[in-house]
Amino acid sequence: MIGLRSGEHMPVLSEFDLTGKIAMLSTSGGTEAPFLGQALAEAGASVFAVARTQELLDSVLASLPAGSDGALLDPNDPGSPKDVMGKFDAAHSKVDILVNDHRSMFARPLEDISVDEWDTVQTRNSKTTYLISQQVLPRMAKAESGRVVNMISELAERGMANGSAFAASQAAILALTRSFAVEWSHFNIRINAIGTGLMDTEDQSLETQQEELLVRYTPLRRKGNPTDIGPLLVYLCSEFCDYSTGQPVYVDGGLNAHP
Repeated sequence: MIGLRSGEHMPVLSEFDLTGKIAMLSTSGGTEAPFLGQALAEAGASVFAVARTQELLDSVLASLPAGSDGALLDPNDPGSPKDVMGKFDAAHSKVDILVNDHRSMFARPLEDISVDEWDTVQTRNSKTTYLISQQVLPRMAKAESGRVVNMISELAERGMANGSAFAASQAAILALTRSFAVEWSHFNIRINAIGTGLMDTEDQSLETQQEELLVRYTPLRRKGNPTDIGPLLVYLCSEFCDYSTGQPVYVDGGLNAHP
């Protein structure tokens, strides 16, 4: 599992073993996706990566076992989602797990955000989550089985100065999580979300002073790191996660517990 010393792997309990499972990991930005892919792979899943840019795709594939494959998704191209699934179908006959990691960060005062910038943030994050889910969920429904985890920021339920565009995109993904969970529950599909706070791996445009204030405001008084996320991700993707759906689980050091 991620976060251990080089060469070490955390034993995976049999209940959480993902051996034989096919996972699709889609990302539009940030630096956590490679760690998420590594966690899935170390639990036994075969991971197919989907990314907005070649650089993002390469970073995820570099964290996966040799021979892993992936595809580029352009959310502005109506035909791109089907093209992605065509490439996926060439390598895999089923999809058991979908992880959407669409947290492309954007911070700017409201009066300085152009309409194009606002639309870009929503497209990279919430629209891409919708596009991928629209392709994958019907396939899971035919198999009457599936696990979906949507990564979100804790700003989905909190406010932050200069964060309106990004927060709106994350709140939309949380709303999709809850609505999809209800809509697809009778197909034995579980759909949940993992919410994160300030992470060590994030390349956020926060000034040093703002970052220090945020850490002090976090009850556990530190940033998170991928080792805090991997085990929870594996559990939510496993068959053992059977009676939870439509739920956000926050890994944010207690930040979301503040009033």
